[in-house]
Parts: sequence; structure tokens; C-alpha cells
Amino acid sequence: MTTSNPLPIFEGNHLRNDKMKAIVQTEYGSPDVLSLKEVDKPVVADNKVLVKIRASSVNAGDWHLMRGDPFFIRLIFGGFLKPKIQILGVDIAGQVEAIGKNVTEFQVGDEVFGDLSECGFGAFAEYVCVIASALALKPTNTSYEQAATVPTAALTALQGLRDCGEIQSGQQVLINGASGGVGSFAVQIAKAFGAEVTAVCSTNKMEMMKAISADHIIDYTQIDVTKNGQQYDLILDAAAYRSVFDYKAILKTGGTYILVGGSIGRLFQVMFFSSLISRIMHRKVKFVTAKPNQSDLAILRDLIEAEKIVPFIDRTYSLSDVPMAIRHLEERKVRGKVAINV
Repeated sequence: MTTSNPLPIFEGNHLRNDKMKAIVQTEYGSPDVLSLKEVDKPVVADNKVLVKIRASSVNAGDWHLMRGDPFFIRLIFGGFLKPKIQILGVDIAGQVEAIGKNVTEFQVGDEVFGDLSECGFGAFAEYVCVIASALALKPTNTSYEQAATVPTAALTALQGLRDCGEIQSGQQVLINGASGGVGSFAVQIAKAFGAEVTAVCSTNKMEMMKAISADHIIDYTQIDVTKNGQQYDLILDAAAYRSVFDYKAILKTGGTYILVGGSIGRLFQVMFFSSLISRIMHRKVKFVTAKPNQSDLAILRDLIEAEKIVPFIDRTYSLSDVPMAIRHLEERKVRGKVAINV
């Protein structure tokens, strides 16, 4: 499982500085299609930053891209029969090793973190070359592993609550799927905005919810949250496996339901029919598509340094064990995030 530094690659008696190790896939399928290989190390471009990756993390998008499922993912990201993206992973934390001549916001040696989802992916590797705007300075009070769990999940939670939900201090907010990556950040971010937060999770994850200071905790194995009589101003659903209409009774008139993750059926329901559903329910129904950006990464960094957000790591794996990490995530039993120590 965790954590050993990769061995240097030698050719004769000389270290090969033009190569690196990465987890590569050349076909769609189970985690078995992923393998640790030696590939070309990227060369820094004029407007980019070369980052030595110290840690990454695993997201649901990684297993969907790995399997090419649902099928429309292949149409969006290219690779109808074989994956166009051969090195997966979007979350990174590491050190700036080199900068292009047009880059002014970073210096060699800076500790950074970022989201590569709009920059070609490639986080499951020892190095990546990326545009500077995809990065921000890493929180000073976190490890590389903790910082690497933040970008995708916390950006999704922040933009879902702030931009889609227009969250306000004093509101009653429900987070369904509160113990997952997005959910655990959403609980803490909603608290930082001054909301009163109810977290929905399973029995064995209730202690985690206490640790991240949820105001109220509902064990969904014991209580049906849609029938508990409490109404909410805002619902963020990170585990959408039931119809949106089930939440009408507990969502205040004019309130907002935000879908983040769950079944493909629920995803399509909201993506294609959100406007119609909103009119029928007299409540806003929205779907989050997170937009990585440097300013929001800086906001998250400030919240972490102020100790209003604490990344929660379920397990840490080494780079060579990325297939095992994705398999663990697919089991849907993860608390918080799964980190990768590169």
C-alpha cells in the first residue's frame, strides 16, 4: 500500500533525466489495464510550469475514464475504441522544478497544488508540465498528500454551494453523501459560510461527521431523510441514487437542490430536465460542473490555513498501487479521499 520513493532510472552508470515513471493505460477496462511504465519526462514550455509531483489523489472520474463508461465519456474526451488520455489523474501537489520564460507567478522550488482536468490530465506520474493558471501555492499547514486531495473535490463543493446554491449564513443545508470526497469538503465549506449543516451518511461514518463538525447527523440506514419532517434551504446531493422528486417535501419552496454525483440515471435526469423539474417542483434544481481556476484554489488554501477545512484521508497508496487505489474507490466505502504518494 503506502509509501516508498521510486527508484532512480539508470542507464549504464548514468541517471536518465529524460524519463519518468507513470501509470499508463492503452485500453479501456478494469484497474488491470493500468500499469507502471517508464515514459518520456515532459519538457517545460514557455508558458508552462514543470512540477515534480509529490502526491495525487483518486476521483470517481478516474475510474469512469479508465473503463470508458458511461460511453459518452469516450465522445467527450476522445478515444472511441482506445483511450486518448493514457495517464489519468487530475489532482496534484508537488514542487516547481522549472518554469517557462513567460511564467511570472511561480519560482523554482515553490510548493504548489492544482487541478489538471482542463490541462490534459497526467497526475499519476512523477512529473507534469502544466499551465501556471492551473496551480496555486500549496497550503502551508498540510502535507503533500493532504493538499493533493483538495483540488477536484473541494472545488466542486465550493462552486456547488457558492455558485449554484448561493449559500447564505444561517441557512439550513443538507449534505447527502457527506462522508465522501466532495461531501466531506461540502460539510466544512458550508460551515465556513455560516450555515447550519445536516450530514447524511452510514452508521460507520458518523464519527467522521462529528470530527468535521457537522451540526446534525442522519444515519440513512436508520432514518429516511426525505421523511424526517425537517426542511432545508439548500440540498447538495453527492450520492444521488433516488429521484430528485423524493426531496420535494424537505426542500423549502424556492430552495435549491444541487446534484454532484451518484447514478448515471439521476445524472441524466438533472442534466436534461432540470428546468422542467424546477418548474414542476417550484424549487431550483441544478447540476454542478466544476470549473478549475487559480482564484478558487487560493480561497481553498486560505480556508485550510485558517483551519476551517481539514482534508480527510481514508488511505494512502504508492504510485505503483494506483490500480489498487481505484479498485478501493470503486467499492464506494471510502471515507473522505484516497491519496497517492508519488
